[in-house]
Amino acid sequence: MAEVRITGGCQCGAVRYALTAEPTNPNICYCRMCQKAFGNVFGSFAGVRPEHFEITRGAMAWFASSDFADRGFCRDCGTPLAYRFRDRPRISVSLGSLDDPESIRPVSAYGLEGRVTWLSEVIALPAAMTGTGEDEGLVDRIRGSNRQHPDHDTAVWPSARA
Repeated sequence: MAEVRITGGCQCGAVRYALTAEPTNPNICYCRMCQKAFGNVFGSFAGVRPEHFEITRGAMAWFASSDFADRGFCRDCGTPLAYRFRDRPRISVSLGSLDDPESIRPVSAYGLEGRVTWLSEVIALPAAMTGTGEDEGLVDRIRGSNRQHPDHDTAVWPSARA
């Protein structure tokens, strides 16, 4: 049987991680604490037992968001990376920090009391691809100065260009 290896990391590349088991309970959380931690209207997670989580580059910083849980993030760029209850043998990673976030689809939601009332409406708004319309040319300018880590492991980071 092939070993599972799911990788992810922060925006700047200072912290990289790997999961060696399929994460379980992929979910989103609407609670106010997750909203603040992600700077968004919800957080999204999936988790593994600690022995199936490894840091492959750098070190995660931790914030004790309550007496019961900690939130891991990159100290350099602030990317939310993980969540763990102190009394449970599990660490959950943020789905957006995965190299392939499309590969893990949430199957449940928590914190319904915090869900913003307009969420379903804004998901249905007209949308356009980045770099079209008024933003035409913007994508090329951003790519020319991009310092975001690519969605795969690298031998060295930052690159010479960064």
